[in-house]
Amino acid sequence: QVQLVESGGGLVQAGGSLTLSCAASAINGRTWAMGWYRQAPGINRYAVARISASGALTDYTDSAKGRFTITRNNAEETMTLHMTDLKPEDSGVYYCNRGRGTALSTLPGDYWGQGTQVTVSA
Repeated sequence: QVQLVESGGGLVQAGGSLTLSCAASAINGRTWAMGWYRQAPGINRYAVARISASGALTDYTDSAKGRFTITRNNAEETMTLHMTDLKPEDSGVYYCNRGRGTALSTLPGDYWGQGTQVTVSA
């Protein structure tokens, strides 16, 4: 059974930084594209950053470009999202997602973590 466990959320002041981590297990020896998604009240969950299976390709939502960096360590089956210059609008629950294949996809995969709350105060 696939398990994704996020950590690293918290409360931070605007302009601060946070690093989120996702630990994956039971992915059957395969390497999958993965992503970080954000959900805020009244807003549908959407991709903030995605990374291909090899880590060579990444994609960010416009508001995250230049401020967030997604990385992965396939040997350790972990993925991180380093967020800098945080803004109140970055607040929400951040979810780790395992993608549908090895390449970046516009659609998320079927497996999600439990989410970690990020709150940015003004």
